[in-house]
Amino acid sequence: MVFKAFLILVSLVAVNCEIKTLTESNWDSILEGEWMVEFYAPWCPACKGLQPTWEELSSVTKELSVSIGQVDVTVSPGLSGRFMVTALPTIFHVINGEFRQYRGSRDIESFLSFLKHKKWEEIQSVPSWKSPASYQMTAVAYFFKLSQLLRNTHSRLMEDYGLPTWGSYLIFAVATIFFGALLGLVIVFCIDFIYPPQISFGGSSATSPPYKRSKDSGDEEDEVEDEIVDESEKVTSPPSRKRRTARKAD
Repeated sequence: MVFKAFLILVSLVAVNCEIKTLTESNWDSILEGEWMVEFYAPWCPACKGLQPTWEELSSVTKELSVSIGQVDVTVSPGLSGRFMVTALPTIFHVINGEFRQYRGSRDIESFLSFLKHKKWEEIQSVPSWKSPASYQMTAVAYFFKLSQLLRNTHSRLMEDYGLPTWGSYLIFAVATIFFGALLGLVIVFCIDFIYPPQISFGGSSATSPPYKRSKDSGDEEDEVEDEIVDESEKVTSPPSRKRRTARKAD
């Protein structure tokens, strides 16, 4: 009889304790309604100490219409990048797509006071450009997943295939150079396709006529100066001849 009562009590606690596990596939469910979300890791001592309080909070927030969620950053590294999580545990309050980081005390009384008295209104929400639902943070999440993939590949090369550390780094270096060169070629082809280069026909370029015109204009100026000098000589030459004839007459 006592054992049955214990099982009933445990089942009631399990029903009331509804902590929703959030991953990269279902995290967008927090964009609707009000949520308290914790980011944790299994190896984090502070996260282990917060777990009983978090479970208690999930059992008493039904009347407040607040959902409680958890994110394991070792399972979903993309979400840690999307929310820019730099310390564990990190707690976010989310309501109707607005994100605020909780920085208060981590006891049940502080959590309930924060929710009941709506103290989250005193906290400035995350700006739109930094919002986890924005396009740029989505790109950051992909980079975090890529870094996690590279780290797992590095560990697998050393543990499963017995490669030394320098061998793994050498493979990554060669792959980086190859994909960098390939990406550069793709960018060049795209630029040439969008902005094709202008091709000149007949061996003449568009810049040659101005050069010729400038050169011809310079020659014309020289010829004009020569003509002016010749005319001045013609004008000044007759008086000198008259003087010479006058001296001969004397």
